[in-house]
Amino acid sequence: MSDNDVDYIARAGRRAKGKRPDTLHDFNAERTLSILMAVAGEVAVLKERLDTVERLLDDKGTISRADIEAYQATGDAAYERAVATKEYVARIMRGMQQEMEAMQAAPERPTAEISIELKNS
Repeated sequence: MSDNDVDYIARAGRRAKGKRPDTLHDFNAERTLSILMAVAGEVAVLKERLDTVERLLDDKGTISRADIEAYQATGDAAYERAVATKEYVARIMRGMQQEMEAMQAAPERPTAEISIELKNS
């Protein structure tokens, strides 16, 4: 199958198997997070593609689309990309990470106290 035979819109619209995650217990928050992560993934791809262009220009001075498509990051370039991607994801997820750390650092309340609070609310 060639690139011309692929229906990218149909592929992008495919549903994932299984139930949608409900980690945040709020449909709008889940949808917003899903959109944000999709955009973040696209930006990560663009960052790698830009890195490819920059590396090829440094090496050759001129490039073609075929050069970009054929490029394979190896060795130091692959390592640098992996580190950059890890840092990028850490920056995106920083808010959630800080919230998790704050929850872990909070002193545990006795179950009886929580039970009374829930009963009275």
